[in-house]
Amino acid sequence: MAIRLLRPTVTALALAALTVASAAAQDKPLVVGLDGTFAPHAMPKLGGGVEGFNVDMANEIGRRLGRKIEVVAQEFSGLIPGMNAKKFDFLVAPTTVTKERAEQLLFTEGYLDTDFQFLIKRGAKDIKQLEDIKGMTISVNKGSAYDSWGRDNMAKYGFKLESYGTNTDAVQAVIAGRADANLAGNTVVAWAAKQNPQLQLSYTIKTGLVWSIPFRKDDVETRNKVEDVVECMKLDGTYARLSEKWFGVKPAPGSAAVTVFPGYGVPGMAGYVPEKPAPKCG
Repeated sequence: MAIRLLRPTVTALALAALTVASAAAQDKPLVVGLDGTFAPHAMPKLGGGVEGFNVDMANEIGRRLGRKIEVVAQEFSGLIPGMNAKKFDFLVAPTTVTKERAEQLLFTEGYLDTDFQFLIKRGAKDIKQLEDIKGMTISVNKGSAYDSWGRDNMAKYGFKLESYGTNTDAVQAVIAGRADANLAGNTVVAWAAKQNPQLQLSYTIKTGLVWSIPFRKDDVETRNKVEDVVECMKLDGTYARLSEKWFGVKPAPGSAAVTVFPGYGVPGMAGYVPEKPAPKCG
């Protein structure tokens, strides 16, 4: 009789331990990383901490998962190594999905298109096609992807390129009349135009690339859970509202901010799973 009584007791204790462990895991915050100097996605705020589009996104993901979120800001160069070392559960910094990165990481579907866009002085001649920049002076952030694009295309389109230490200085060059247009990321120039009524958005160079949320290669479960949340945030208009709040623009129909893509991950990239059930949105 003693042996018969012992077995259910041990089983009950094991179940209780599993329940406690599961509850403790749920109480533990999800630690996410981003670059806190990339306005308007993440930037210092008065009183400490960071704010921006991606900070709001991170907190909303945590709310929908029923988990606390701890946002850690550091230089972008250390984010992916930090995640692979398990310092972060995943990253919420804007991360462009490339074939090289997709071989090393898991990604959700894209939540924003990452395109190049021109910023001009309000009332100036609009740029409707790339041929229109002939004879113009284009300002860029030195060493950026936009700087590289400019150097690769100066001869083709016949413009002058001016490189500045920061994109803030490159924008100021347009305001001061030292440049005809600034070329930078579409969300960054949208933020600049929203903050400064002297400026307006102009022509967009489509790249076909997206920003997505990266995970460690072996963390399929968390990637899939977060992907469902991302899709629900698209379906109920959360991403569109965040876009208007931080960028001052409404996402275009068919853009990644409002389009739910089939499967898990980014179509055409490593780690993509073409079949998935519809998300259960509350």
